[in-house]
Amino acid sequence: MSRKLQRKDINPRVLGDYLSHFLPGSAENISIRSHVAGASNLTYLVSFNDMEMVLRRPPFGDLLPTAHDVLREYRFIDALYGLVRVPEPVHACDDTSIIGAPFYLMRRVDGEIMREVIPTSCDSQAGRIAFGEEMINALVELHSVDWQSTKLKGRPNGYLSRQLRRWSEQWALTRSTARSLDGLDKAAVWLNEHLPPENISTVVHGDYKPDNVVFSSSRPELIAVLDWEMATIGDPFADVGWLLSYWGDPGDPLPFPDYIPSGYPIPRITAEEGFVDHETLIAMYEKKSGRSIQNIDYYMAFSVFKLAVILEGLYMQYLDQTAVNPK
Repeated sequence: MSRKLQRKDINPRVLGDYLSHFLPGSAENISIRSHVAGASNLTYLVSFNDMEMVLRRPPFGDLLPTAHDVLREYRFIDALYGLVRVPEPVHACDDTSIIGAPFYLMRRVDGEIMREVIPTSCDSQAGRIAFGEEMINALVELHSVDWQSTKLKGRPNGYLSRQLRRWSEQWALTRSTARSLDGLDKAAVWLNEHLPPENISTVVHGDYKPDNVVFSSSRPELIAVLDWEMATIGDPFADVGWLLSYWGDPGDPLPFPDYIPSGYPIPRITAEEGFVDHETLIAMYEKKSGRSIQNIDYYMAFSVFKLAVILEGLYMQYLDQTAVNPK
């Protein structure tokens, strides 16, 4: 049975009154606009006096445990601001009486995101190469942060085994509502049986891919990394495997070309002529980070397993008619 919920817009007067306690300006000078993009947390564009911000809150409906943690996003942005390319944090709120859920605010970053088209500054032969280089540069910067000197806390050991347990548990909860896929159970067993040796622990973004970063419109430069809800402390090669799983090699055949909805053609775009391939991305990362990547096939297999569980969770929300994005 459907659990469709009535979506309620944010009340500008209530939010304006709340913001006026810690931001300069009049509580009445506020505008709020829903931003339909992505498939996870809800995003709103908020203008408060002369300040342009982005508000993030969890989606409506029943949520899987640990999913859609916007306050985790804020903790990482707040701790990493000034160290890596993240938007400026503004405020986090766990009082659900303000808009009906926890939320946070960050300054809006002006630029372009590669979803259906290539960013203007990267739409050339040199720009396409620079796109790959910048994706790696920003990732290496993140993995170079001395996280123990920040406000972040984490468990440096056992990352992959914890991740497999977490996503297997998420899958078990999803399967009871959506559908059963024996292949995912077999994949979970294989991944557990072939765990690679422990690697150095760094900040891990958890969802690092081309449509979760902002590029400048005037130059081929990555200016901000977004969507930190799955960030943690763990194995940096997991981020590399995740990026590669979204990165189409030039000449790759399209998987299910008639089944991919418009708005999610990321693997298609990076498979176009001029973008660097997987081997080049790996070589870039190794050279810039000073780390030799072992067992990359394992990290890519783990990434696809994780993505499959996430997509099944989104499919569950679709069945419940609580999905953030109709696509």
